[in-house]
Amino acid sequence: MSRMNRPAPVEVCYKNMRFLITHNPTNATLHTFTEDLKKYGATTVVRVCDVTYDKTELEKDGITVMDWPFDDGAPPPTHIVEDWLNLLKTKFCEDPGCCVAVHCVAGLGRKRRGAINSKQLTYLEKYRPKHRLRFKDSHNHKNKCCTM
Repeated sequence: MSRMNRPAPVEVCYKNMRFLITHNPTNATLHTFTEDLKKYGATTVVRVCDVTYDKTELEKDGITVMDWPFDDGAPPPTHIVEDWLNLLKTKFCEDPGCCVAVHCVAGLGRKRRGAINSKQLTYLEKYRPKHRLRFKDSHNHKNKCCTM
């Protein structure tokens, strides 16, 4: 029954990177959430909100949960952006094509008109990449990169 109120996860793919944007589960919806993660092959979840579920069950299924909360409606602090980029570099170098899931409080509500507030929009307008994700191509010894 609770599934009816939850939007379906959305997969975003870019080159050898796959992301799963999900709702924020609770202990009551954790089983369905875990099944969605498995369906997309996500082995890492980044939650950027306060804890609403016990991650023990996910960890038993081999899914790592990273807790990097920051204020709802605010842009991420620099240290979280750096942690995010380091995670992606590690995950996608070790396992190209793997899937990293991420959720905040509202999750897929970010797709609706007006969902990005002025603080977030200003952050995006002023953002200048400080890192590049570099991936070594074992076939031709060149680095591939994706600016974040």
